[in-house]
Amino acid sequence: MEYLDFELPIKELEEQLNKCELIGKESDVDMTESCKNIEIKLLKTKKEIYKNLTAWQRVQLSRHPNRPYTLDHINSLAGDTFMELHGDRTVKDDKAMVGGLGKIGDQSFMFIGQQKGYNTKTRQYRNFGMSNPEGYRKALRLMKMAEKFNIPVVTLLDTPGAYPGLEAEERGQGEAIARNILEMTRLKTPIITIVIGEGASGGALGIGVGDKVYMMENTWYSVISPESCSSILWRSWEHKEEAAEALKLTAEDMKKQKLIDGIIKEPLGGAHYNREKAFKEVEKTILKAYKELKELTPKELVKQRMEKYANMGVFKG
Repeated sequence: MEYLDFELPIKELEEQLNKCELIGKESDVDMTESCKNIEIKLLKTKKEIYKNLTAWQRVQLSRHPNRPYTLDHINSLAGDTFMELHGDRTVKDDKAMVGGLGKIGDQSFMFIGQQKGYNTKTRQYRNFGMSNPEGYRKALRLMKMAEKFNIPVVTLLDTPGAYPGLEAEERGQGEAIARNILEMTRLKTPIITIVIGEGASGGALGIGVGDKVYMMENTWYSVISPESCSSILWRSWEHKEEAAEALKLTAEDMKKQKLIDGIIKEPLGGAHYNREKAFKEVEKTILKAYKELKELTPKELVKQRMEKYANMGVFKG
């Protein structure tokens, strides 16, 4: 397990607990009471730390190297029923954007999401979860297919942003994202969107227009990352904590601003501490949202979705 800087007290206690259990196993000394005391202290420390997380600490948790990624979620939700679909039929297959058909129970869904890598080789292969225009065009192709066969769409957001390279701009990065936003607004099938990690800028928004939008507890969703915001305003990354607070990017902030529909609870310590529990919460949320949306006609669905986004940012002076 990798630990973040603010998790070091937890690391120390977990090491103490391991030593205590080891002594109990390898010697005749009864360590039950000592181990129990350390466990109580560990749980108390965890609760204290994770109850008072700052915005920047949540950003750090959303990027935790052990955190489950899009394919982990899809494989847990759909299992063997998932069939990945490739290519945008124009340029090539973007490995940073994954999508395909899968079933939760008896209901088919079109799953689409950004996929990051878990080591140097796979990070390069997945382009660090940053999609090129063909990734967004692939996503749109799959959404249109889902619409044709009346299959609900589930999008999973986890990206540091769309790829900002020269080749991406030459192939129309801005147009591809804008086209997706337009087409998703009027797609005649339910769209359920979940931020499972980083929800950065247009890169996330390119597959983020949903009838129901949820964020997992330790994720963020914003127009810019705290580091980039800090480097623009202060000409340095040193103020990233300050920027994270000012951006109001946490799930709680987003819910307060009425920009998302709900927050998905994570196990104590984050989704990586108990993956199965995290996957179950996501599954429950998807099924609950779909149950509400499947009653609507395509016309009602589109009308409701358009109204939802038209009302955002409206306030009375």
